[in-house]
Amino acid sequence: MVTSVPRLVIAAPSSGSGKTTVATGLMAAFAERGLAVSPHKVGPDYIDPGYHALATGRTGRNLDAYLCGPELIAPLFAHGARGCDLAVIEGVMGLYDGAAGEGELASTAQVAKVLRAPVVLVVDASSQSRSVAALVHGFASWDPEVRVGGVILNKVGSDRHEEMLREALDASGVPVLGALRRAPQVDTPSRHLGLVPVAERRADAVDAVRAMAAQVRRGCDLDALSALARGAGELSGAAWDPAGAVASAPASLRAEDGTGGRTSAGAGKPAEPGNRRRRSPRIAVAGGAAFTFSYAEHAELLTAAGAEVVVFDPLRDEQLPDRTDGLVIGGGFPEMYAPELSANEPLRKAVAEAAFAGAPVAAECAGLLYLSRELDGRPMCGVLDATARMDERLTLGYRDAVAVSDSVLAVAGTRMRGHEFHRTVVEPGAGESPAWGVRAPRPRVEGFVRHGVHASYLHTHWASAPGVARRFVERCLTS
Repeated sequence: MVTSVPRLVIAAPSSGSGKTTVATGLMAAFAERGLAVSPHKVGPDYIDPGYHALATGRTGRNLDAYLCGPELIAPLFAHGARGCDLAVIEGVMGLYDGAAGEGELASTAQVAKVLRAPVVLVVDASSQSRSVAALVHGFASWDPEVRVGGVILNKVGSDRHEEMLREALDASGVPVLGALRRAPQVDTPSRHLGLVPVAERRADAVDAVRAMAAQVRRGCDLDALSALARGAGELSGAAWDPAGAVASAPASLRAEDGTGGRTSAGAGKPAEPGNRRRRSPRIAVAGGAAFTFSYAEHAELLTAAGAEVVVFDPLRDEQLPDRTDGLVIGGGFPEMYAPELSANEPLRKAVAEAAFAGAPVAAECAGLLYLSRELDGRPMCGVLDATARMDERLTLGYRDAVAVSDSVLAVAGTRMRGHEFHRTVVEPGAGESPAWGVRAPRPRVEGFVRHGVHASYLHTHWASAPGVARRFVERCLTS
């Protein structure tokens, strides 16, 4: 299979240069032209893809070479971009910034090279003129395998300022494809973990995306950008397929996993439509404004493994969906909604009852807080004998982890890569049966495995280990 979807990588010298504004604005502007635009984000960011989805009407997807491995970047891209006219990939941090101590791994530059995609460099020009040429020259020449095909100047102060910048860049060999004035109306509010997610401010977010599109239309050469995108190289190889990934994952029910050597009918293979020996388990996934962090591939893998995936909102729903067999409670901002989550006592009790009855529960970060006894002094579900509170210190970074205990997600000894991003503390940090052992930045165990619950701060990407989804669905069938 050959993938030839036109594509652009939107990168910058550093964070704060305006990548999200430009990338989201481009997505919306091209979508307004009637193009089917595939939105992507380099790295583990959950928030920007929400704005991308709003701009394009398609699911925002992440491309993370640390969590998934470089070998999955092109297949995951092809999966998301299937049937599209154009793809826009927003970078992470600075163009060459990646996982600490890992060289180019997980950098925007690496993803651009893997995807054979031209890079558009977004430069914050607010405090420079002629120096912009030296900066662009340095980024364009640093790695000859990275093709910087153009520059978009952001936060330009005036017509005269733009003229000086363009004059300086004339000799660089890198064309200027746009110049954007300062525009407060496109700014999106931020707080302790970045932008406020779309789900929390949908009406305002729609207005912001509309303003981004208008700004990009006024200031960028969309025809030149489209032509640059069409110059991306072809990618060979099959697109990632959730059904194929699940089918090729190893069977996961084993005697030492607590099944006593017993397996259910059809165990070791995903449920098949029409298989009357077993019904499709129903897995409830937390959503709504408090739980916005998830990778689209997780639900796709669960579905491919034979599950019916339904979404519930812990802020609004007082009961779990009917016939819930398992729960997935991902990341988000429960600390911003602690009063409302605590006030929904019927749902808290329902979650606790399901967990104590042995229903498989996979909780990451926000889910960990929600399952704790209390969050900032307010009662939560009480599934875990732990308390959670906000903290001034930011915990951030990739993690190389090993499963310490057999759980509904993995057998002990399973290696996975994850990412932490929070300003909260859970005490104690690990239960009697910890979830993960983490080597850096300091050796430690963290998280909780109890009954059918796996709760941890680590965000993981199941596309890198589709057996996790398969195992979880199998446990939902046998719990």
